[in-house]
Amino acid sequence: MLARGAGPRESPAGEGYTVRTLIFIVVGLLIAGFAMWLARPAKRRAAAVLFSLGWLLAVLWNLRTGMSHGYSLQEELPIQLLIFAIPVGAGAWLAMKAPRR
Repeated sequence: MLARGAGPRESPAGEGYTVRTLIFIVVGLLIAGFAMWLARPAKRRAAAVLFSLGWLLAVLWNLRTGMSHGYSLQEELPIQLLIFAIPVGAGAWLAMKAPRR
């Protein structure tokens, strides 16, 4: 029997959920930074587009995983938008900073 208050999932505002969200955002920022660092300045815009597409796939996978664990689309969508927008925005900003040659 489950203890009082225990359930199959945590609340979206729960600490574990927040930590998982922060981990995804930090990993996305690291990958975006690494992609921009690896790309030559003239190719950073293309690298940003490729990163954005790859990151979109990762976020969609994370959305599917959350929904398969009982979260509704209404609960997941705002969080997934943040997980997508912050790293993609940082990658786009880094790509725009690159000198054009």
